[in-house]
Amino acid sequence: MIRVICLGIEGTAQKLGVGIVDSSGKILANITKYQPLVAGIHPREAAQHHAEHMKDVIKKSLQKSKLTLDDITLVAFSKGPGLGPCLRVAAIAARTIALIKKIPIIGVNHCIAHIEIGRLINRVEDPLTLYVSGGNTQVIAFDEGRYRVFGETLDIAIGNCIDQFARTANLGSPGGPKVEKLALNGKYIPLPYVVKGMDLSFSGIYTAAVDSLKHHKIEDVCFSLQETAFSMLTEVTERALAHTEKDEVMLVGGVGANKRLQEMLRTMSGEHGATFTVPQPEFLGDNGAMIAWLGILMYSSGEKQSIEETNVKQRFRTDEVIVKWRE
Repeated sequence: MIRVICLGIEGTAQKLGVGIVDSSGKILANITKYQPLVAGIHPREAAQHHAEHMKDVIKKSLQKSKLTLDDITLVAFSKGPGLGPCLRVAAIAARTIALIKKIPIIGVNHCIAHIEIGRLINRVEDPLTLYVSGGNTQVIAFDEGRYRVFGETLDIAIGNCIDQFARTANLGSPGGPKVEKLALNGKYIPLPYVVKGMDLSFSGIYTAAVDSLKHHKIEDVCFSLQETAFSMLTEVTERALAHTEKDEVMLVGGVGANKRLQEMLRTMSGEHGATFTVPQPEFLGDNGAMIAWLGILMYSSGEKQSIEETNVKQRFRTDEVIVKWRE
């Protein structure tokens, strides 16, 4: 079998990532550049950041892998979901490499890339996945040729909820680690618990948490925000686990670095006889290696895309993709 070496470009939001992976699953490089945030993500400013640093991040990835662009046989990029201006920068860079080097190009689904890099890193076969990040919150499992969404947020994502709260509370950005640290010394106060069938809503708990800052210690609000929101996530994941009868549960996405969320899911999984896994932090957040690996999986299963087909898609559903690389 001919070795495929893929360069993957991740650029859905404020993080620019370039990863290089080969067809054996060996990660040769994974370089990430963050846009500093003060008051949230401004799409055009984030896109400008990516454009300014794209050349340098690609160069560093090649240096890390000890390869040159002539060694790359496939290029992949995040097609969506994400912020349009950011997605277009990643797509243009990928198209440029594909045209100059005359190599194939693949646009991939960002959400599925999180799942596939988790499956590779953790060596799990068929997990029920909770994907939690700044822009996405979904419970996902593979069934009948697609990744099916068994539950998701109806408004804002859990990462967006926590980050917005942290900014309002003047905790800075990224807010997740700071909320997690303060929560260690907090006590519970009631906050809205909103689960609607298999779906969740976080806008109400965000508003209530901000209002609670007027009357309660910030440690108590942080503790209660985490306990309530993570209990909602665990409940929906547990019901999806009972329905799908999977024996593996995997946590992916940037919010997955939270130890309390990991603890809740590990306990729940154990009670159902399922193993629980979470990738190391480098592969939890957005990164280029996950884009490269999914590009390899799609290309190896026969996926072909012309330059004209490499458009970006801001609202690219997880369950839109026909998964040819899995039985």
